[in-house]
Amino acid sequence: MDPGATRTVTAALRGARPVPYWLDDPGRPGALPALTGDEHCDLLVVGGGYSGLWTALLAKERDPGREVVLIEAREAGWAASGRNGGFCAASLTHGFSNGLARWPHELRKLEELGERNLDAIESTVARHAIDCDFERTGEIDVATEPYQLDDLRERYEQATRLGVTGLEPLDRDAVRAEVDSPTFLGGLWDRRGVAMLHPARLAWGLKRACLDLGVRIHEHTPGLELARSGASMAVRTPYGRVFARQVALGTNVFPSLVRRVRPYTVPVYDYALMTEPLTPEQLSAVGWQRRQGLADSANRFHYFRITADRRVLWGGYDAFYPYGGRLDAGLEHRPETYRRLASHFFRCFPQWEGVRFSHAWGGAIDTCTRFAAFFGTAYGGRVAYAAGYTGLGVGATRFGGDVMLDLLAGERTGRTELAMVRAKPLPFPPEPAAWAGIGLTRWSLARADARGGRRNAWLRTMDRLGLGFDS
Repeated sequence: MDPGATRTVTAALRGARPVPYWLDDPGRPGALPALTGDEHCDLLVVGGGYSGLWTALLAKERDPGREVVLIEAREAGWAASGRNGGFCAASLTHGFSNGLARWPHELRKLEELGERNLDAIESTVARHAIDCDFERTGEIDVATEPYQLDDLRERYEQATRLGVTGLEPLDRDAVRAEVDSPTFLGGLWDRRGVAMLHPARLAWGLKRACLDLGVRIHEHTPGLELARSGASMAVRTPYGRVFARQVALGTNVFPSLVRRVRPYTVPVYDYALMTEPLTPEQLSAVGWQRRQGLADSANRFHYFRITADRRVLWGGYDAFYPYGGRLDAGLEHRPETYRRLASHFFRCFPQWEGVRFSHAWGGAIDTCTRFAAFFGTAYGGRVAYAAGYTGLGVGATRFGGDVMLDLLAGERTGRTELAMVRAKPLPFPPEPAAWAGIGLTRWSLARADARGGRRNAWLRTMDRLGLGFDS
């Protein structure tokens, strides 16, 4: 950066709180008591993020008489569910292009299921009066390099041939009429397929809805060990045990209680900045009146959106994998990434020079080699799991909860018959191969961005094998 840009970035980050903006909320509910002693139930849900909360809520809605217990290692929504960008997408496949590459013959059905899933989320938010700033604004994927215009055009044509509606291509003038950045060359607007929301409040609202329906929730209660106990399953916790006929695991990025599932995911650390509230004059300099979510179309991409209180969230780009896949609170902050993100922010929106950031934070995403969630059962069908959402779990975790409940019920449904549900991704190799492979992939993706999207031999090989690494 030149000295002037360095001063701008330094001033903008000065005073930024190193905590997730969404969790820095006076409305954050207090923690529920930890489990002490033994509990017995029909269904135990392990994990108090979206995956576990949706599963518990759906279980009670399916069968109000079912006794459901949920345990959470810290507090509901404290991890990825309270740190993400608040993009609630209909896509179950980490975007149309990923779905087309992996499940072309059932993508139309997956798109329909995703649309119904997002509608059901909107209905649940209204039915349970969850105050999470839910806005069905859609999302614009923008091109910032000429080659990306061809990619967006091809995606639009493929989706149209498949019967997908609601997409609108935007040329340079049209996209800048919506959101004015000198870096935008065009875009593809998904008008209905994405909603913006306050992610932590969604988690807290789901927690309250679960309690209202009779779910027994114990926070600060990690599940330490899973084992058979006669006709039931038993999960040991620090101060007790839970005996349950069935168990649903929604632990995602954290090590699964089913050990053979662990090689299928790795933690990837993602980072975000949040600005101070912008004035009406600052906002009018950019437009953005329809409050869409946005993402650029590079391999190392940014995502950005406006909050209900007129702040701008700016995240993505760096995707940091720690050797050995370790989870470490010290990795939740990366000053060099904050500086890089701030520099990119002012390059995208030079109109906002002088805006300051109020919060800067990071968190771990559960990534798998196909980018989209995978599912399975263990212990003779008494345990179900879902993981690997790779950053698009705000909406897809509700679908995952339905899949886990279908699997536990032993039902053949439209969901369980999907190839996406029946097959698993390739696992990550052990170290040091995982570290070397992910590092080479990150370098290759950065190089492709710098070379007009041209993918080198390593990325082409990964494409043929159906492998990937994404932020």
